[in-house]
Amino acid sequence: MSTKKVLFVLTSHGQFPNGHPTGWYLPEAAHPYYVLESHVTIEWASPKGGKCPLDPSSVDNFKDDAECKQFLSDEKAKNGYENTKKLSEVNANDYEAIVYVGGHGPLYDLAEDKTSIKLAEEFWKQGKIVSAVCHGPAAIVSVKDENGKSIVAGRKVTSFSNEEEEQMKLTDAVPFLVETRLKELGGKYERNEKAWGSHVTVDGQLILGANPASAHDFGVAILNAIQKK
Repeated sequence: MSTKKVLFVLTSHGQFPNGHPTGWYLPEAAHPYYVLESHVTIEWASPKGGKCPLDPSSVDNFKDDAECKQFLSDEKAKNGYENTKKLSEVNANDYEAIVYVGGHGPLYDLAEDKTSIKLAEEFWKQGKIVSAVCHGPAAIVSVKDENGKSIVAGRKVTSFSNEEEEQMKLTDAVPFLVETRLKELGGKYERNEKAWGSHVTVDGQLILGANPASAHDFGVAILNAIQKK
């Protein structure tokens, strides 16, 4: 087994303000996990540590997805994602990449979590991979480089799109729209011409995936970047 390690980060936030459940989104963890797990050691972390809220709608929407089903019963994977470390216990020196899993949860905690932001900045400073999928890029909107500039400024970026949020009828429910925020920060936003279509951006050490359909290709992009190092 390779000694290279990758850190998957999950949200600890499990509810919209109206009480509807949210959390982390199943395929956005499962698909990249299975791309990477035979090549690297995967460890898990979250703001609060322990078991993180899994968005029940993602389990339902992907109940026929083979990897998602496997992930829910995979003892090795479960041992990780049901026993996450606290982000405050994590050292960037130990990993090749940080992977922020999506779901609407990150909009509420990781976007403003000072420990997470500082950790991502440490990965960035060390020239390591900073990656996020779907709503995961919410976790990097406050992450800056050594010069105090947003890491997305002037770089190719993608995320869950405003159109997709609108189709889910959640535009007014979320604290901010990830696509809009990335553009405001100077990111060169890209997406598939079709809503829900796969799209991944790679710009140096920044790797982003657009939505659940992108999760596998997102994992492949991370693996390719690790193997090039």
